[in-house]
Amino acid sequence: MKLSKEERARLLALFEGLRVADVRDGMDWNMMHHYGSMSPDIRPLFRTRAIGIARTARYLPYQGSLPHMTPEEYTEWSGYYYNHICTYPWIEEIEDGDFIVIDQSGVNAGLMGSNNGLAAFVKGARGIVTNGGVRDTDELIIQKVPVWSKMISQGMVQGRLQFDAKDIPVNVGGVVVNPGDIVVADGDGVIVVPRDMAEQVAKYARRELLSDKAGRRKLYEEAGMELDDTVL
Repeated sequence: MKLSKEERARLLALFEGLRVADVRDGMDWNMMHHYGSMSPDIRPLFRTRAIGIARTARYLPYQGSLPHMTPEEYTEWSGYYYNHICTYPWIEEIEDGDFIVIDQSGVNAGLMGSNNGLAAFVKGARGIVTNGGVRDTDELIIQKVPVWSKMISQGMVQGRLQFDAKDIPVNVGGVVVNPGDIVVADGDGVIVVPRDMAEQVAKYARRELLSDKAGRRKLYEEAGMELDDTVL
């Protein structure tokens, strides 16, 4: 079911400012202790935070053979590969507030990089998470494109990956992610909240965040530390 703009805005507002730790607590308070947290090997490219609505895609290891080619022939074949084999049809469909969740089958290849990563970000993606690799990471950091991945890769997709499907349930980091789920990510990793549990999880996550802020503010004041956004 496609979400309306109003529903998307409401869901994003529920989780605004919440940390992964808070959302983890909110899940626990709803007896979902063993669901939602992606495996610890899904790590941020740099310290940042992002909250969004899952838009999913799946890629498989390339099933074809690599023909013997000259470098000039490879240039032509590479263009064909991007246009017909390892395509990115979901990029044109991105809505503001999406969190791109990619099941890359664990393949060590840079499916996302500085160019298409920035393209997704410009179109409104709040973050990208993949169980494969990303490349051009220095540029991604400079561009401040929020990415969480299993690995950093050097190789391009040609001969390594092929597009399979979009807008389907995917398994990333041991978590089944459905289109429309809520994704929260920061330095602690990535957590996914089922859309139908969003209100209840956010309610208790918010309570834990406010409690933490109040407790740490007292400690800041006792220590003579300058108050910052984490306690205000």
